[in-house]
Amino acid sequence: MNELTHTDSSGQARMVDVSGKEESVRAARARGAIRMSPDTLAAIRANAIVKGDVLSVARIAGVMGAKRTADIIPLCHPIALTDVAIDFDLDDSLPGIVAHGHARTVGRTGVEMEALTAVACALLTIYDMAKAMDRGMTITELSLVEKTGGKSGHWKSGETRSD
Repeated sequence: MNELTHTDSSGQARMVDVSGKEESVRAARARGAIRMSPDTLAAIRANAIVKGDVLSVARIAGVMGAKRTADIIPLCHPIALTDVAIDFDLDDSLPGIVAHGHARTVGRTGVEMEALTAVACALLTIYDMAKAMDRGMTITELSLVEKTGGKSGHWKSGETRSD
């Protein structure tokens, strides 16, 4: 088992000191879904939600969320992001929307939390904008898909490492 890095020798929470790490290009991809009624999905697809263009607002919320990750996740480092993007797949089989987010930086710590936060904020915004039509929406399957860079290198969901 790997040693926990967010605790000191007495078990107290702490921010990890990354000053000794090498800078490298770091990237992460995350995904999540929001399930909803077929009527709600149809209204979002038709841009017929009273609050406005749900997907455009959710995309901006995701980018803003990634940029503010260190403000809401206590032990995350503030990161100068070089790229953040959110894309959506409208999926009639859910029914609902799958959000895909990615974040990138050149730095000493990864951007996994920024990619996850971007997707979470985008999905929460979809909920907020469509809740008048469907309060039973469910956000599911928020997960890291892939990360690259840093000492641990490349990791992809479904793959295991022996180190």
